[in-house]
Amino acid sequence: MSSQEEIVFMKEAIRLSVMNVTEGKGGPFGAIVVKDGKIIARGANSVTSTNDPTAHAEVVAIRNACKELNTFQLDDCDIYTSCEPCPMCLGAIYWARPARLFYANTKVDAADIQFDDQFIYEEIARPVNERKLFTKQLLRDEAMEAFNLWKESNAKVEY
Repeated sequence: MSSQEEIVFMKEAIRLSVMNVTEGKGGPFGAIVVKDGKIIARGANSVTSTNDPTAHAEVVAIRNACKELNTFQLDDCDIYTSCEPCPMCLGAIYWARPARLFYANTKVDAADIQFDDQFIYEEIARPVNERKLFTKQLLRDEAMEAFNLWKESNAKVEY
């Protein structure tokens, strides 16, 4: 059973998604970040209006929330999104480490209107050499320098 507060917050995420379509700013997706019962950030899909394929509602909301909180993690925050997150957004949400995630529409609902991410889920599960996107590893030994420096650094901020 959903609490009244959860319903109010989800309605705001949905309102953002509807407004985004009616204003022609991007896809039908909206998201908010809540902390201590207060909305601290909002986001709506702006992929086409900003020419940024990463400007999904959840990513925009996470960026805005982190800026507002002056942190790179959303500890004790909740994310409400108008649709089940795509693989990119789900990854970003896990990296942001919120306490909870709520969504309205499903990924099947999104696929029904031509926002189908199933191919990405399938590609991630494939061995690298079997993926549709040509992928080739280069210069691993040289790149390990940065990893080794990180491992030995006393100045790093772990996350």
